[in-house]
Amino acid sequence: MTRGRLEAFSDGVIAIIITIMVLELRPPAGTHFADLQPLAPKILTYLLSFAFLAIYWNNHHHLFHAVQQVNGLVLWANVHLLFWLSLTPFVTAWMGEHHAAPAPVAAYGIVLLGAAIAYFLLTRALLAVHRRDSALAVALGRDWKGKVSVVAYIVAIALAFADRWAAIAIYVAIALVWWVPDKRIERTLEKRQR
Repeated sequence: MTRGRLEAFSDGVIAIIITIMVLELRPPAGTHFADLQPLAPKILTYLLSFAFLAIYWNNHHHLFHAVQQVNGLVLWANVHLLFWLSLTPFVTAWMGEHHAAPAPVAAYGIVLLGAAIAYFLLTRALLAVHRRDSALAVALGRDWKGKVSVVAYIVAIALAFADRWAAIAIYVAIALVWWVPDKRIERTLEKRQR
């Protein structure tokens, strides 16, 4: 499989995940804006999940700009990431339906943790097929955001049972940290093209 096919497949899967997630939002029975109020937890959880999926899609896209080749291990690592992302509609619905109860908040964090680990493993698989001085290796560097995110998710999962709002605040904070795509890749590629 070429890099382009892997990207196209991943784009398609993420688009389907987002579609499934939005189909879980049911309109209220009433016709007034006030009838939307009971849906607030579902809508807010959907927004957070949509943001995470957008972040993964955006960063995946940027990551693969620096990729020159893929192999079987990369394909499996990418599918591993897509597996965790595919669980997003389930945990989004569960957390939204039960107004951020502790177990659904922890399960949401487990899926986020699984996706973060899978993304990290994908970057390691990609680094294994590229030279140490490749644009990809230079751009990824130490990957502090990825490592900090994994630790923060673990803390949030444990915290969900003591203070679910603090756990959700950690999820939001991580989303904010990742909101802007990793500029290291763009800067490295620009320097290499000069």
